[in-house]
Amino acid sequence: MNIEQEWPEPVVRVQTLADAQVIPDRYIKPPTERPHTSSAPGGAGSVPMVDLGGLKRGAAERQATMLAVSDACRHWGFFQVVNHGVSLELMARMREVWKGFFDLPMEEKQAYANSPVTFEGYGSRLGVKKGAILDWGDYYFLQLFPQSIKNYDKWPSLPASLSRETTEDYGEELVKLCGVIQNVLSLTLGLDEGFLHREFGEAGAGLRVNYYSKCPQPDLTLGLSPHSDPGGLTILLTDDHVKGLQVRKGGSWITVEPIPDALVVNVGDQIQVLTNGRYKSVEHRVVVNEATERLSMAFFYNPQDDLLIHPAKELVVDGTSPMYKPKTFKEYKLCMRMLGPRGKMLADAMEAT
Repeated sequence: MNIEQEWPEPVVRVQTLADAQVIPDRYIKPPTERPHTSSAPGGAGSVPMVDLGGLKRGAAERQATMLAVSDACRHWGFFQVVNHGVSLELMARMREVWKGFFDLPMEEKQAYANSPVTFEGYGSRLGVKKGAILDWGDYYFLQLFPQSIKNYDKWPSLPASLSRETTEDYGEELVKLCGVIQNVLSLTLGLDEGFLHREFGEAGAGLRVNYYSKCPQPDLTLGLSPHSDPGGLTILLTDDHVKGLQVRKGGSWITVEPIPDALVVNVGDQIQVLTNGRYKSVEHRVVVNEATERLSMAFFYNPQDDLLIHPAKELVVDGTSPMYKPKTFKEYKLCMRMLGPRGKMLADAMEAT
């Protein structure tokens, strides 16, 4: 599969459209995909919240915490965590410095414009299909790990407060949190705690800072179309005050209620494949609003690019069969880059027949 070198059409920054009276046709979703018509009535509950502090307490609390994480991954694919060990001061600093980037004059941000080759830098679309209906959002994407692929030329040097140290420190703390969650998921599968670490190989990680501008017609568009994450684990730092993230649960879209100092965790497609469907990635989307912008930061923790990802043999037992065909993560994410967010289509395409 060839990687496109340039975007198929001129890139328009959504920030430049925020004060318009109407949104351009390129952002208007089909009627069945708009927020007000595709949302089923509530009643499916709320995304679980897990206090990870229980992992450091007595045996009973540790077991209860692990069970809560496992249940959330089996039945929701999403959960919020508190007492997660990530510095609250560092989380606040990340919000501050990255908001500073998006507040820069447009000509200064444009110096960091990205391309479909790596997606690193300042972007405004996912996928390279010509004529695609676009989402109402801009972003900045960086590769953080492994060190061998980190390209500081893609890191912004402006504003002055946006130091590499802040983003790198944050990335290191989230790698540790992902390691804790990997241990829990491995043990709750009945395997040793190093299982997912081994299956991921030399794990990679990236950060996408999402900026959803205010929108004059939020009922016609989405900040991010429904999709499941293609990687392993995603840790999301959300806006403490502005809602936007929605998770599909059955026939309903459930809005994630922000919890102060919490992080949102979700399972990606690669863990669904590795666990032979025991833990499931789940569709989610972002809605926008007319009154204010919203900033969120998605940290993606992924298997090594060239490792073949397939259901673990330990989980294909008792007469069951592998549910998914093998594919490297590199092959998988190239499909996502070509097509953009497309529900659960990519994971479904890997199902064994």
